[in-house]
Amino acid sequence: VQLQASGGGLVQAGGSLRLSCAVSGGTFNKYAIGWFRQAPGKEREFVASIARSRITTYFADSVKGRFTISREDAKNTVYLQMNSLKPEDTAVYYCAAKRADWGAAALSSDEYDYWGQGTQVTVSS
Repeated sequence: VQLQASGGGLVQAGGSLRLSCAVSGGTFNKYAIGWFRQAPGKEREFVASIARSRITTYFADSVKGRFTISREDAKNTVYLQMNSLKPEDTAVYYCAAKRADWGAAALSSDEYDYWGQGTQVTVSS
């Protein structure tokens, strides 16, 4: 299974970006998808995840109310819509996949089996 994250860039504080995670090489609808991020000098942290059902989603407290996650099975793609961006959102964002039950989504990076290469998000103040 291969994951390709894209959509990062440079944006001013208060702006928006939409990240995409394209999944290939597997049966997309068998996987829960998560987004993680890693800022310089910090550990990788959970951002959001979505179950196969598209109904169960989880968000880190730091992004609740600003980020949304969705999936489009016809395109084998998961999206992370990021609004009201803050400088502290600056990081490399990674998407990851794990085989999961219909309504399950994971928050721990240890639970994910496959990872994309990351896309840089930089928010200027």
